[in-house]
Amino acid sequence: MPILRCGQCAHTSEIVAHTPGTPAPCPSCNAQGQTYDTTLFIRKVLQQYGALQQELKRLRASLPEVADAATTARQAPSLSEIDLHNTSALADSSQHAPIIEWFRQRKIQARPTPQAVDTSGFFDEIAVEIGDNYGLLSDVIDKIRWGQKKDVPNFSLKLGDLSQKDGQAINAFCKRLYEHTFLAKYFYQKQEKIGRATIQSASSVRSFFAGEWLEWYALMKTLTLLQERKHVAACTRNLNLVFENEDLHELDVFLLIDGKTPICIECKSGEFRQDIDKYLKLRKRLGIERSQFILFSPDLSEEQAAGLSGMYELTFANQERLVSHLSSLL
Repeated sequence: MPILRCGQCAHTSEIVAHTPGTPAPCPSCNAQGQTYDTTLFIRKVLQQYGALQQELKRLRASLPEVADAATTARQAPSLSEIDLHNTSALADSSQHAPIIEWFRQRKIQARPTPQAVDTSGFFDEIAVEIGDNYGLLSDVIDKIRWGQKKDVPNFSLKLGDLSQKDGQAINAFCKRLYEHTFLAKYFYQKQEKIGRATIQSASSVRSFFAGEWLEWYALMKTLTLLQERKHVAACTRNLNLVFENEDLHELDVFLLIDGKTPICIECKSGEFRQDIDKYLKLRKRLGIERSQFILFSPDLSEEQAAGLSGMYELTFANQERLVSHLSSLL
């Protein structure tokens, strides 16, 4: 017995004494409807039902992923609730979750280094002091770095050659370095006005003076600005990336602001010109706007930073331009 399916009122029923494939009047609205072989009709219905079931399963499977993405965006801690210079909250896995998800959506595997944003130590405070007073303190940093490279553990500072104010500031800074174990020894010969120091041999301190202090400085200045502007942000330092073709890259500082705006800051001390093309390619590969990909070097003059930013599709910054540029983005 064939089945009639009315195209006008959607009535479906069995029809007596009709050949499948011929039209017949609809018992409900009397319009002409098409008749079908019962077995063929049921097979087609089951095929469509099966396809819909598969689509439903696919959609249900994607729902936890969507929910997780929304959850991780909310999990970024409110910076207003954190003492930025004394917290381990930024090292929590939930803090890094929005960043991991942001890269996952771009088919990039992100591997954070949690301890790299733990500010319960003194790396962050000393880094900010160095960066904010780089013109005055750069000689101290250069002597430490030179001693590290040459395995010369001791150095001296002729503070009597400086103004009284500058000499006192450098002496106080070196005392803080010693108090916080960044120097193994330090004492000031008052009569000669000479500071004498012994370099700390611990690997973490060596890495700090070798260049990590720049990363800490960029991170903390950005977080402070975000806290003042009441933004929600996830942050990481020394972020390892694995691309689909298994290429590996490390980002010095990466922040995801309000769950959507990426900021990448690459920090350079000394020569960096040979790396410009590498960073141009990386920025395009990540799909980050030029204003959001910053090459930070404290040795750049204002004129150099402005000129290089005009020449290349990257943003170059020293300390002053870093803060002012970030302010313009927020």
